Amino acid sequence: MSVAEELPRGLGPLEDPFVGGDDVSTEFSAWRKSANPDRPLLILGDSSTVLRALPEEAVNMVITSPPYWNQRQYESNGLGLESTPSQFIDGLLGITAELHRVIASDGSFWLNLGDSYFRKSLAGVPWRTAIRMIDEQGWILRNDVVWSKLKGGMDTARDRLANTHEMLFHFVKQPSYYYDTASIRSKPRSSKLVNGAVVSATGVTGVRYKRKIELSTELSLQEKADAMIALDDMLSKISTGEYSDFRMVIRGGGQRVTHSDQDRVSGRAKELRDRGFYFLKYHPDGAKPSDVWDIVPEDTQNRGPNHYAAYPEELCRIPILATCPPEGVVLDPFVGTGTTLLAARSLGRRAVGIDVSSEYLRGAASRLLP
Repeated sequence: MSVAEELPRGLGPLEDPFVGGDDVSTEFSAWRKSANPDRPLLILGDSSTVLRALPEEAVNMVITSPPYWNQRQYESNGLGLESTPSQFIDGLLGITAELHRVIASDGSFWLNLGDSYFRKSLAGVPWRTAIRMIDEQGWILRNDVVWSKLKGGMDTARDRLANTHEMLFHFVKQPSYYYDTASIRSKPRSSKLVNGAVVSATGVTGVRYKRKIELSTELSLQEKADAMIALDDMLSKISTGEYSDFRMVIRGGGQRVTHSDQDRVSGRAKELRDRGFYFLKYHPDGAKPSDVWDIVPEDTQNRGPNHYAAYPEELCRIPILATCPPEGVVLDPFVGTGTTLLAARSLGRRAVGIDVSSEYLRGAASRLLP
């Protein structure tokens, strides 16, 4: 049965819920034109071979967690069983090269990689891979996210610390790319009026800053007047919601200058020198997430008895929201138990998963079918 044929939330016949072989290109094109956005496409095959069958710029973003080198015996063998870390990276780069072609010009690639030990030394596989992708394939690295898992598995080593983090790299193809920062900001509290005075989301009224300006021995009379005007303007913008909060740094006020107090390095230090003050302005939609994510691994996912490396659905949320447009296409070339596809569907995106293991794909189908 072709994936173009409509099934009730279908992926294909239950006994064979995926496509593969020579029909991949045709089936992918039919799936893209189909009317059921909730139905992911599962493709059986080696990732590098399948990717070569897909058209250029076929998907909006990729997020994946490939098999880690020398850590597990995966069903159907495949990537991760090489003799050395360098051989593993060579194989992985063959796949990232194809992904560079398949991802849209304004798309993103999020790569989750854990490390391994080789001859007693931490092999540095994540960063060795990232650097080669930059140097050899032209990827642009926008973020290196530390996934803090908060807990680890059994670790019997007596001469090193426990390993409880992994890397999640955000790559793009060009400097200008799709990124929806509003969708991932934490929503702030709103400003309000108290006794006729504007109070910011965190309780700033401006009274304290006005007092500091009046008492300053570092500001000239003209600088004091300018600072008062600027402060009133900032409070007005707080009241209209242009900013949710602010901080005012005043020359000689005892506050720490952001980043550097050297005006040749810091624009804010230069502003402090020239004007006597500057503002830190907080976005009305809240703060952006940082590059350290505390996410506990999910131990209870329905992933089957022979797959132990599924990453949590929560790890996919920020990447998909930020870098895949609504109704865009998410691809996972090592789909495993289908966590990426579940996350994509829950966030209103279409999804494609590739895996060399028919057993894993059947497990993914069991999670994705009603």
